Amino acid sequence: MTDLAAATPPASSPAAPTLDAATIDAATIDAATIDAAGLRTLLGDGGEYALVDVRESGVTAEQGSILLAVSIPLSILERRVGALVPRRSTPVITYDGGEGELAGRAAARLGELGYTDVRVLDGGLAAWAAAGHKVHSGGDHVIGQAFGEWIEEIYTTPHISVPEFLERRAAGEDIVLLDSRPIGEFTNHSLPGGTSIPGAELVYRAAEVVSSPDSLVVVNCAGRTRSILGAQVLINAGLPNRVVSLEGGTQSWVLEGHELDHGRQAQAPLPTGPALDAAKAAGDRFRERFGIRRIDAATLASFGADDTRSLYVLDVRTPEEFAAGHRPGSRSAPSWEVAPWVFRYVGTHHSRVVLVDNDGVRATVAASWIAQFGWAEVFVLEGGLDGVELETGPVAATDDLGLPTGGPRSITPGEVHDAPAGSVLVLDVAPSPEYRAGHLPGARFAIRARLAASVGQLPGTGPIVVTSTDGVLARYAAADLAAVTDREVQVLDGGTDAWRAAGLPVETDQVAWLHEPNDVVSSGWREIDLEARKAGFRRYLAWELGLVAELDQDDTVPFATFA
Repeated sequence: MTDLAAATPPASSPAAPTLDAATIDAATIDAATIDAAGLRTLLGDGGEYALVDVRESGVTAEQGSILLAVSIPLSILERRVGALVPRRSTPVITYDGGEGELAGRAAARLGELGYTDVRVLDGGLAAWAAAGHKVHSGGDHVIGQAFGEWIEEIYTTPHISVPEFLERRAAGEDIVLLDSRPIGEFTNHSLPGGTSIPGAELVYRAAEVVSSPDSLVVVNCAGRTRSILGAQVLINAGLPNRVVSLEGGTQSWVLEGHELDHGRQAQAPLPTGPALDAAKAAGDRFRERFGIRRIDAATLASFGADDTRSLYVLDVRTPEEFAAGHRPGSRSAPSWEVAPWVFRYVGTHHSRVVLVDNDGVRATVAASWIAQFGWAEVFVLEGGLDGVELETGPVAATDDLGLPTGGPRSITPGEVHDAPAGSVLVLDVAPSPEYRAGHLPGARFAIRARLAASVGQLPGTGPIVVTSTDGVLARYAAADLAAVTDREVQVLDGGTDAWRAAGLPVETDQVAWLHEPNDVVSSGWREIDLEARKAGFRRYLAWELGLVAELDQDDTVPFATFA
C-alpha cells in the first residue's frame, strides 16, 4: 500500500507535465462575459437566471459572495448543476473571486454539458464590489441565515434565553420543547426533553405533542435560523399557545455550560383525528394569508411542456414517505430543507416551483416560506399523489452530467491494498470532513478543481489512484488528471465506501493535504477542543445577529412581506 515518504520522487526524477498559464486561461478568453452593471440589470429585470459561484464553499465564506448567487463549486459542477439548473437555455452567469480562471473553466464545461447561454462575470466578485455592490461574507449561502434574521425583525418573533428557559422549567412551568431540526441532527445532539419536529412538520404534527393551550412552546435548533422560523411558523399557523424561539439554540446551551444529549430519538407522530383537522385548518389560513396558488395535474403538465420556463417539482414530505411512494418526476425536498434553503434545490430565480405532498398542508406551509423568500414562483399541486402510478425508492440528489466513460481504468480495493509500498499514490477528492473521518492509509486530500494545476507537485512517478466517497467524483477528477499527466491514472472502484466494505483499514490519525481544505464552511461543531468550539459558536451567533444590518446595505434583497 502507498507510503507517502517512499512515494516522494528523488531529486533526479523528471517533473510531471504541468498546465501553463495559457492553457488554464484559454477557457476564460473564449467565454462570453457580462460586466457588473449588466449583471445588476439582469438581477432586477424579473426574468429567469442562475448566478453561480464556482469557488469552493470555504473560499466563498471567507472572501464573500453575491447575495442571489447559488454555490456550485467547479469541483462538483457536473454533479449538481443538472438538478439545480435543469433548463439548458437558462441564462447562467458564473463568477469567482476575480481571477476568472475558475469561472471561465466552469463556463466552458457548462457549454460542453449543453447550456447555451453562459457568461462569465467580468472581474468576478472584485468587480462587483468595485462597482459599489454589497458583498456578503461568512457563508456560502448567506441569504438563508439572513432570511431567518429578517423574519425575526419583520414579525418581532419572540424569544427567550437559555437561562430564562431553565428558570421557567425549574419553577415547574408547563413547557413543550420542540426541536426544528430533522431526526438525524436531533439524534446527533439535542436538548434534554426535546422532540424533533422539523420544518412544515411543525404545523402538521404540533397538535400531537402540544396538548394544552396553556403550555409555553419553545422552539430550538442548533443556532438561530430554524428556531426563529419554527417559532414564527407556529405563530402564523394560529397555535393558541405562547410560542418563542430559544435564543442561540444548542450552541447557547453549550456556551452556558450545559451538557447536550446524544443518541436520543424522539419524534412526533403523523397527525390523526382532531390533530389532522387542526393542521388542515392551519393550511387553509396559510393559503389565504400568503396567496398560495393551487394547480391541477393538467396545469402541471402544461408547465412541463413549456420550454421557455424552468420547472421544479418538489415533494416536501419526509424522505421516508417519499421513498414509500412519490409522483414520477418529483424530487425529495423535505420542508425543513426548502425553508429557508430553497437554493439547495432551485438554482434558477423566477422559475416555477410546484410543491407536492399527500394532503396539501405541508406543501402550503413550505410554499408560504418560498413566497416570502421571493426566490421563485411557487404553486401547490392539488391531490399531489392522486391519479398517477407512484414510484418507490429514493431519487438521487445528483444528476452526474457528462460522467466520463472509458478513460482511466478502475482498480479494486484489493488491488490497491496489495500494491507494493510506494508504488502508487492515492489522491482523495472527497469533501475534507469525510477525508478526516477516514481515508485510505497514506492518501492525500485534493480538491478536484485545483488538481490539474497541481500535477507537478505530485510525488512519485508511478500510477495515481483517485478515490472519493462513492467513487463517482473520483471518475471526474481522474479524467481531468489523465489529460495533463503521462502517469497512469486509475479510479478506485466504488471509492472509499468500497474500501471500507471490503474490511480494509482506514486512517484517521494522519492527514496529508495536497490542497488547503477550504472546500467547506468552517464550523464550531467540527472543533474537538471545547474552548475552540465555544469560540466558533460565539463568532457564528454574533455574525447571525449582524445580518439584518448587512441586508440594509444591499439593494437586491428579494424578501417579500405579507399582511
